[in-house]
Amino acid sequence: MSRRPIPADCLQPVPAEELAVRSADGTRLHVEVHGQPGAPTVVLAHGWTCTTHFWAPVIHRLADRYRVVVYDQRGHGRSEIPSSRARYSTRALAEDLAAVLTRVVPEGERAVLAGHSMGGMTIMAGAARPEVAGRTAAALLISTGPSDLLTEVRIVPDAVRPPGLRRFLHRQVLRSRLPLGPVGPVSRAGLKYAIMGADAPAERTEVAVRMAHACRTGVRANWARVLDRLDVRPGLARLAVPTAVVVGAEDRLTPPVHAHRMVAALADPQGLLLLPGVGHMAPLERPAEVAAEIDRMATAHLPARPVADSAATAATADSAATADSAESAATAGTDLPAAATADPERTAVA
Repeated sequence: MSRRPIPADCLQPVPAEELAVRSADGTRLHVEVHGQPGAPTVVLAHGWTCTTHFWAPVIHRLADRYRVVVYDQRGHGRSEIPSSRARYSTRALAEDLAAVLTRVVPEGERAVLAGHSMGGMTIMAGAARPEVAGRTAAALLISTGPSDLLTEVRIVPDAVRPPGLRRFLHRQVLRSRLPLGPVGPVSRAGLKYAIMGADAPAERTEVAVRMAHACRTGVRANWARVLDRLDVRPGLARLAVPTAVVVGAEDRLTPPVHAHRMVAALADPQGLLLLPGVGHMAPLERPAEVAAEIDRMATAHLPARPVADSAATAATADSAATADSAESAATAGTDLPAAATADPERTAVA
């Protein structure tokens, strides 16, 4: 089966530093540091079945002016697989985030945190921990939700009306231990329907599909059990820092209803960015808008610091520009429907 090309900005840049961080239960986490030493720090947490590679398009757009830290959630990518089912939990996610922040953010300094899907749930789960709260200046919750995921998920067609039946069918899909097998037309179509906007470019869908297929079956299923019974609303209520919310209008896994609920529950909401035509994978589908939102929060809530190496800054900026140019070239000649390029809608919160 032929493999589709990958956009240049979705290729993971070479990190400036790689770290192995031990969480509270001893699980080893793979951490990468990109961008500029001495610059303000942004920490990105990916979602279910993804890896640090998920953030590549955002890293390319931020690394010229920030120190960007990404890590593989436990069981994903190059992080260690938990030794037992008991080590899959929202508590473990919070402990992992605390361990990473303790390692990469010096005491007395703070970072902006951005979490996609399970990464957003990680931020909510860890919000009250001193290691997290004391090192967080602001946060972004992207394509995520705090609870009732199976009630709101929209994968099963609306024609199936009984709520109990819908929850049962969604549970069977999300908790399945069946291997996805090789990437092919059926899996591409199915995953695109579930996680991408209808007009998402094929090349970006390919990135998401490959990551989902690469995730180990047991890891996928064990985290699905956690998401099935997820409730991090207490953590959301204790997320005291300025927090913005981003969601795709066509997100089937964490629909916009979650975004509105989170904004209503936040102590210091900084607006809701709704991306028309976008599904669950907003940082892949619309990385420019997501990176701009991270930049907006970092500019407002992190102190500006001089970059250590101006030559490195210029080189990284050139790399990001090259990636943007390559992406444009990769999609040249493709007529995207208006929904795919529609302007985002921002809801300001007083």
